[in-house]
Amino acid sequence: MCADRYEPPLKAESLNALVRGELLPQLAGYFELLDAGGADTRFNGEPVFGQGDVFLPGKIAIGLAHLLTLTPRDAQPYAGYLAGSRRLMALISTQTIESWGIYYALMALNRLRKAGLLEAAVEPDCLRLLQAKLDWRHFVDEQTLRLKALPTNYYGVAFGIARLRMLLQWEDASASETLLAKTLDHYERYSGEFGFSDETEGEGRFDRYSILLAAEFCERFIETELPVTPRLKTLLAQSAQLALQCASAAGDGFGFGRSIGPYGDTGVVEILATAARLGVLDAEEARYAYAFCVRATAKYVDFWFDPALNSLNLWTGGRSTDGYRGPHRMLGENFSIIHQLLCTCELWAAAGLADQAPPEDLGDWLERRQPDFRLNWFARGHYERALVTRRDRGLVFTLPLINGGVGQHDNAPYYPIPFSPRLVEGRPESGAAHAQLLPRLALADGSVLLPTSFIQDIKAWRDGDEHVLSYSQPGLNRVGGREPHLDTRVTLTTEYRFGAGRISRIDTLHPAAPLDIASLSLDFACFSAGARPQGLGVSFDTGVIARFEAEGYERLDVQEPPAEDLQSLTSGPSRTHLHFSGPASQRAAPLQVRWTLSYR
Repeated sequence: MCADRYEPPLKAESLNALVRGELLPQLAGYFELLDAGGADTRFNGEPVFGQGDVFLPGKIAIGLAHLLTLTPRDAQPYAGYLAGSRRLMALISTQTIESWGIYYALMALNRLRKAGLLEAAVEPDCLRLLQAKLDWRHFVDEQTLRLKALPTNYYGVAFGIARLRMLLQWEDASASETLLAKTLDHYERYSGEFGFSDETEGEGRFDRYSILLAAEFCERFIETELPVTPRLKTLLAQSAQLALQCASAAGDGFGFGRSIGPYGDTGVVEILATAARLGVLDAEEARYAYAFCVRATAKYVDFWFDPALNSLNLWTGGRSTDGYRGPHRMLGENFSIIHQLLCTCELWAAAGLADQAPPEDLGDWLERRQPDFRLNWFARGHYERALVTRRDRGLVFTLPLINGGVGQHDNAPYYPIPFSPRLVEGRPESGAAHAQLLPRLALADGSVLLPTSFIQDIKAWRDGDEHVLSYSQPGLNRVGGREPHLDTRVTLTTEYRFGAGRISRIDTLHPAAPLDIASLSLDFACFSAGARPQGLGVSFDTGVIARFEAEGYERLDVQEPPAEDLQSLTSGPSRTHLHFSGPASQRAAPLQVRWTLSYR
């Protein structure tokens, strides 16, 4: 399969049938593997336990709970699942478990409690050990309620843990009520007037979680039997509209930010399923949101799952992800995705749609109902943050202007470029070494500057048959540290033009004084192949990208296939790598560089 040509099945069965026919058997296979191997279980040749996956024990627990509650009690394998759960829960109680893992494990125990299975599935001594181990205080300071070096979405995790402990009668409601107030206050403080949550304390870093977080909060309320507040429903409705803007008929979701791949798809699935469950979509939107969720689930089965590994594949065959989801978490990532898809199936069942066949004209509906260009604000002020969505020819591009703050300012999946799964992707954790679709300025003093983090004066307008986006930066980001560093030796204006079948980016660099430039370069790793270079442009024989050309450089080098260390992207190996470069020079006058991407 060509990486940029995934086509989902259009005549899909119902979501419930897909989940029961594909995901439950996968879950049952992992149960058998773990029950047979215990603490010595190996998966794809590697030990499962002791590899640093501190979420895995909780994920195994919630997988067991799903398996027990979804298997009829008169079915042949049920007795074996119940006996095995006692053994595996005892093993889980001896493992290191943190944050999300704690939340998963408590969700499992609460689901077993509601099904009347807690005492049968977990031995009393094991339950006492888990009561001491599964506590929000391990990652939140009990006195100040500050997170211990974790991003802001963990406030919702802490609240969920406290609330589940209350439902299990392990503590009273006071901690969950206090944490809920803290969670909602923090969300309001750092989501600002636009309602999307900053991942930092106001430094301007946004991600798919910024859009997903309202849905996650609502899911915590549903899971822990609380009525969802009107304010959360309002935020959820806003997230759902943006999720629909980002959704594609192929089941693709968010294409930017960290740890995406299938999680970019399931982020949209969670938002839309939760929105349907809580009635914030109209009937037509709900039907087509359901169609998207069926296609995203089918895409997991057909595209992300690798039968040769018996696993979701984020790591091999030219695919890559960040270290957070490294290969040491391989088994756990399978449990994560299965759990997300099973939970969203429950939400669709509550909305009355999970057993229905989805409408087949999802692509036509998205083109009719979603805007072909939209600027969505995240934050305004000294620096501005936003997300542009562009729909054209069945493709969806998302251009994020989001990467302030610590940790992600020079990470390619956060770059201000037009992402589209299997078309334009950023190599995870490649840093400034591979500046995908950005001009990279290396100075004679060793500084490397990227135009990433200090965005101001965002504007969007229509010019004839083109949509135009422009912004400026008072300096470039001198990379190399954990935080972005403003270097005012060069200022920048950027303009994007979106036409039918093409995207152009024009950058004008303004040196504040004569500048010694060691090199100016541009890189593009893409999935198209059969490159035919001519001057500073390349036409492609195969793939969605038909042509790519640049101006303002002097040399083009084409690698087809690319060197191995340049190949890995999120969805698979790039097939061509383009490197544009210019010579060393001293520059005082403004310098303009440009690229144009044409697609079929």
